[in-house]
Amino acid sequence: MVEILAHRGASHAESENTVMAFRSARAMGADAVELDVRRTVEGSLIVHHNPHLLDGRLIRETSRRQLPSSVATLVEALDACEGMWVNVEIKNDPDEADFDASDAIADAVIEHLVGWRDDSRWLISSFRRETIDRCRLLAPAIPTAWLTVDVDARTARQVMIGGHRAVHPWYGNVTEQFIAGCHEVGVQVNVWTCDDPDWMLRLAAWGVDGICTNVPDVAIATLGR
Repeated sequence: MVEILAHRGASHAESENTVMAFRSARAMGADAVELDVRRTVEGSLIVHHNPHLLDGRLIRETSRRQLPSSVATLVEALDACEGMWVNVEIKNDPDEADFDASDAIADAVIEHLVGWRDDSRWLISSFRRETIDRCRLLAPAIPTAWLTVDVDARTARQVMIGGHRAVHPWYGNVTEQFIAGCHEVGVQVNVWTCDDPDWMLRLAAWGVDGICTNVPDVAIATLGR
């Protein structure tokens, strides 16, 4: 059965990456939520996609109490996702203003998730391979996934050698052969971010493991869940 991941929560119905978006995803019947994690100036883990707030402030230079009330802490977000598993995407892009080459954010996320004592609920992902490699080193029991846009014949092997559970490619670059090749080496494929019902059906027929989508209700209806 294809798993339905609510991209930043039910982000078509509610403001993305908010407690309401996560609760709505659960009410719609999503299997999982995908959310984005960054750090504030004092190191608090919060859920936000972009490095800057709408008013231009850099989150990494802003304290938790100065953030808008709609910005959830990771604790609040995970509480709202009760009953679903959670794809925690660590945002640490070298091209963004809050990049930290030391990957201290990975250490902080691992420390937080290990404290929940329920490793089966988490899947940590990042576009930065060093970040998920760091997470894998610190907590081998928590599964990890490599986010990517493009895929090629080497992708599945790279993920497998790194000990990661899954690859998360952009859905438009995925083929049936790629999915089959990943499965041959024990790597799962969860695609992002597909809102098109025709593509959802095609991906399901190809055997994709998960579909990350802004419209989990549409995905569930489309796939006959």
